[in-house]
Amino acid sequence: MFATYLIGLREGLEATLVVSILVAFLVKSQRRDRLPQVWAGVGLAAVLSVFFGWLIEYTSTSLLARSEDRELFEAITSVAAVVFVTWMIFWMRKAARTIAGELRGKLTEALAVGSLAVAGMSFLAVIREGLETALIFYSAAQSAAGGAGRGPLLALTGGIATAVVLGFLLYRSALKINLSKFFTWTGALLILVAAGILKYGVHDFQEAGALPGLNNHAFDISSVLDPSTWYAALLAGMFNITAAPSVLEMVAWVAYALPVLALFLRKPATPAKPAAAPATPATPAAAPTDAAPATTGEPTAAAPGEPETDAQSAARQRA
Repeated sequence: MFATYLIGLREGLEATLVVSILVAFLVKSQRRDRLPQVWAGVGLAAVLSVFFGWLIEYTSTSLLARSEDRELFEAITSVAAVVFVTWMIFWMRKAARTIAGELRGKLTEALAVGSLAVAGMSFLAVIREGLETALIFYSAAQSAAGGAGRGPLLALTGGIATAVVLGFLLYRSALKINLSKFFTWTGALLILVAAGILKYGVHDFQEAGALPGLNNHAFDISSVLDPSTWYAALLAGMFNITAAPSVLEMVAWVAYALPVLALFLRKPATPAKPAAAPATPATPAAAPTDAAPATTGEPTAAAPGEPETDAQSAARQRA
């Protein structure tokens, strides 16, 4: 339940931020007449995303008759969902600072073309989030409870609704959220969710006969983690942590979760600043010294108490 809520919240907030950037740009540019085209593109993307989710579910439950085929289909969709989750969280971390400028640039180009271009640009900006949400939700719901009941769908809807409210408050400047920290924490949680989805996909491959070792358990902690308890159900629903996983399931979970989480949480290296050139000290003017007196062309007089030289004596007699 929490995993699907988190998916709806994360993906919904990304889509909401995209829409709010487009709307704010049109309002500030005095182009409110193009807002209907933006909402038309967003609405079409939402409808197509719902249809895509329904098509996945219909394929699994109605088009595939054999249980082995259904298990194989769920395994493939699970792996695809993990790929999308991984790509999405790393892309968002990289593009978070430039996405607003890119969207404004694309919308400016679309405005110069016409209303259909504005609707198409809005559609393309949102459809990626919608298709990702449908695919990841299906895989997460299957891994959490076999897709049974309406709980996962209600949790996803609640996450999307929360994202819409947060996006509206951010647009109205009524709420301040550190989006960098938000996407970092939700990204880390989604990596653990994706590790659970991958573990479930390996289990489905084993049940379909594509991978061996279904009954070769890595460990069995049923006495400690009773599957009937609420906390066991919570761990299974969030991260697909079960009491008796197979060896391949655990290998897949660890091989994905640890390196991906380490790469995601690692701070990006900041470019080294070029070393400043050493300042050349100004050469002070050489002050005259006793060893090198300044010459004016005339012999200088002797200092008091010093013996008179021959040159000084001759000069005095000529004077």
